[in-house]
Amino acid sequence: MNSINRRSVLLAGLGVAGVGTLAACSNGSGSSAGLVSPSGSVVAGAEKKRAGTGRQQKLTLTAAPAKVDLGGGVMPRTWAFDGRTPGKEVRLSVGDTLIAELSNQLPNKTTTSIHWHGIALRNDMDGVPPATQTAVRAGSTFTYRFIADAPGTYFFHPHVGVQLDRGLYAPLIVDDPKETLAYDDEWVVVLDDWLDGVTGTPDDAFAEVKQGMGGMDMGSSSSSTSSHGGHMGGMDMGDSAAPSPSGSASSDDMSMKFMLMGATSKLLGGDAGDVKYPHHLINGRVANDPDVYTGRPGNKVRLRIINAGSETAYRVALGEHKLTITHTDGFPVQHREVDTLLIGMGERYDVLVTLGDGLFPLVALAEGKDMNGLALVRTGSGRKPSATVRPKELDGVFVTSSQLRAADDVRLKTAKTDVTHQIRLSGGMEKYNWTINGHPFDVADPEANPILVEKGQRVRLDFVNGTDMWHPMHLHGHTYQLGVSGPRKDTAIVLPKKKLSVFFDADNPGQWMLHCHNAYHGEAGMMANVAYRD
Repeated sequence: MNSINRRSVLLAGLGVAGVGTLAACSNGSGSSAGLVSPSGSVVAGAEKKRAGTGRQQKLTLTAAPAKVDLGGGVMPRTWAFDGRTPGKEVRLSVGDTLIAELSNQLPNKTTTSIHWHGIALRNDMDGVPPATQTAVRAGSTFTYRFIADAPGTYFFHPHVGVQLDRGLYAPLIVDDPKETLAYDDEWVVVLDDWLDGVTGTPDDAFAEVKQGMGGMDMGSSSSSTSSHGGHMGGMDMGDSAAPSPSGSASSDDMSMKFMLMGATSKLLGGDAGDVKYPHHLINGRVANDPDVYTGRPGNKVRLRIINAGSETAYRVALGEHKLTITHTDGFPVQHREVDTLLIGMGERYDVLVTLGDGLFPLVALAEGKDMNGLALVRTGSGRKPSATVRPKELDGVFVTSSQLRAADDVRLKTAKTDVTHQIRLSGGMEKYNWTINGHPFDVADPEANPILVEKGQRVRLDFVNGTDMWHPMHLHGHTYQLGVSGPRKDTAIVLPKKKLSVFFDADNPGQWMLHCHNAYHGEAGMMANVAYRD
């Protein structure tokens, strides 16, 4: 296929084409010679062309150990920005320059960074060591400076090891002074799966799961015949990836403290997740002591919903209310009214809701895991729901991202496709060896096995999921379009044994990560470098 047109037979969103039907495409591999340098003149030249207002917002973000209050007496020790989780919301207007100094006060000589998730910014500010910068050493600082030239709902988090699964994240909202959407108020809703300081650390969890099912002490648990059995047959079982750089947890004689068995979901095509989480949070609060939004009956409220979790998709619904989807991953879509929505790790959805009179549960059901996060919307009197409430809307009208349509003003213009890359997702639980195009990402050589593009190209990516698990695939520095007229996104779910075709314009030179936003899959190796030729 050479262009986007009505005759194009593409599949998008959650993917519905069997892997066996695919035509052969380039695998995107090539020499690392002649790549655009993240700190080179090409990137600097592109930045000079980026439209800005000249306004600056300066802040300091201190990453340090903290004891955080998650409510209900849950007060774990974790790592957080400025002692709170989520971190304080950062808000600026489109075209403003953000100048953010990161101060690394983490223990044990731990390095870190900040990735500005979803922002199409200059490459050397993307926060991905060692590809775009040197990791920020403990006791040191690094200043991020970039223009945010697209409005929307974003967030930021580290891009080192599995630090995403700590408390180091916060919302980033870029307002549009020309916003045409009418509403009375906003509520930023941040979802997260939490284990840090409760059952162990993310590094402990990774040390266990990276052993794979073949290396686990299964004991006598009857769960050993769960859905994980599907991971083990017929998969490319290459070498396991290197240990996590974000910690030094021992894996000797580990039992199944963190491995989750039997979590399944029809919406996710089977296995829903592999890591046990004792809590699921909304705005940093546990379900039995929830965050409360107070509003007025009849008000129209814009919810900016962010899944900052590491290993959990959430099905979200507001009891006794309809949700009107207006944006996904920062970009507007043709409005669709639903009862519930499914949001994978790294995805963001903006919805409008007209508030009723009473007390209502906002539930984030951990898809396939039989747990949930909870927040409350109060506009009047009412009885507080239980922490495990399941409003009927969770089983109501639902659309996949493939059923959404980009708003006219952000839809990609019809153009000839210049290059097509097949992005083969492989691996499994036997050795926990998640890869892209057969290669685990090599932190020691981030320019190895690049997916090559050139500035000005219309690029097609065919995600081919040969695994038995779903993967939310995130592209840095760009947004892609799902199929012919689907939504503009930077993160999209690819279901097991399915294909997802997306398009983007190569208009932001540099070296950009393409990876699964399951923090544990990405750390195990399901990451690649989309690199511009110099």
